[in-house]
Amino acid sequence: MSRADDIFAENMRDILENGVWDTGLSVRPHWDDGTPAHTIKKFGIVNRYDLQKELPILTIRRTAFRSCIDELLWIWQKKSNNVHDLHSHIWDSWADETGSIGKAYGYQLAQKAIYKEGEFDQVDRVLFDLKNNPASRRIMTNIYNFADLHEMHLYPCAYSMTFNVSGDTLNGILNQRSNDMLTANNWNVLQYAVLLMMFAQVSGLKAGELVHVIADAHIYDRHIPIVREILDKPRHPAPRLYIDPDVKDFYDFTLDSFRLENYEYEPLDKKIPVAI
Repeated sequence: MSRADDIFAENMRDILENGVWDTGLSVRPHWDDGTPAHTIKKFGIVNRYDLQKELPILTIRRTAFRSCIDELLWIWQKKSNNVHDLHSHIWDSWADETGSIGKAYGYQLAQKAIYKEGEFDQVDRVLFDLKNNPASRRIMTNIYNFADLHEMHLYPCAYSMTFNVSGDTLNGILNQRSNDMLTANNWNVLQYAVLLMMFAQVSGLKAGELVHVIADAHIYDRHIPIVREILDKPRHPAPRLYIDPDVKDFYDFTLDSFRLENYEYEPLDKKIPVAI
C-alpha cells in the first residue's frame, strides 16, 4: 500500500487527537461566507519520503496530478506570478484584476543575483551547482523575501528548498511555514518530489529522499468530517511515475513529459472548501 497514505493518516490522526485549537484567537483566514476559518494544529511535523521506493501520492483520495505538475512548472520553470500562465484556477482567489499574485512564488525564483561564476536566478543557480559543484552545502532556494512581503497577495507557504548530493543521489528538504493538511499536504509533497526527480534527471543524479518539515500543520474546522471519511477509505499501491528520459534540460520539460501508470484511488463525492 502507498506509504504516502500511511504518513498522511498518521499525521491527521495525531492532529485530531493531540492538536491545539485556535478558536479563542482572531484568525486571518475565512470562509466564503465570511465566517472565520479556525483550525486544530500540531507544531513541527517532519515526514520523510524515499523516492527510490515509490511516488508519494495519496490513494485514499485523488491528488490531481496534471494540475499539480502544471502549477509546479508555472512556479519553477515559467517563474510566473500571473494566473493567466496557469491552466487551473487554484490561485484565482489571490489574483488581482491583471491576474497577478504580486511579488510571490515564481517572481521570487526569477530574481537574479551576481556570483563569481556569473549572474543567476535561484533556479538556474541550483541547476549550475548540481552539475558543477555537487559537494556544495549551499544549494538552496528561498522565496520568503521580507522586503517584498507587503507586495505578495499571499505569503509563501512552502518557502524553501535545500538540495544535498550524497554520492550519486540528490536529496532535498522542503520547509513549509503553514500547511492546510487536507487541501494541500499531498499536493505539496507530490510537487516537490517530482521537482527533485526533475533536477536529478537533468543533473545526471538519482532522486533519493524528500524530507518535509512543517511548522504549522493544521486541519480547518469545516474539513474535519471529510478527513474522518477519508481516513476510513481503503488504500491502494502507489502508482508508477513515468518521466520522459530524453529530457536533459530542465526547461524542456512539459506537462506531457510526465505520466502516471496504474493510479488507483478512492473517490470523494464532496467538494473541499478552501479558506482564503
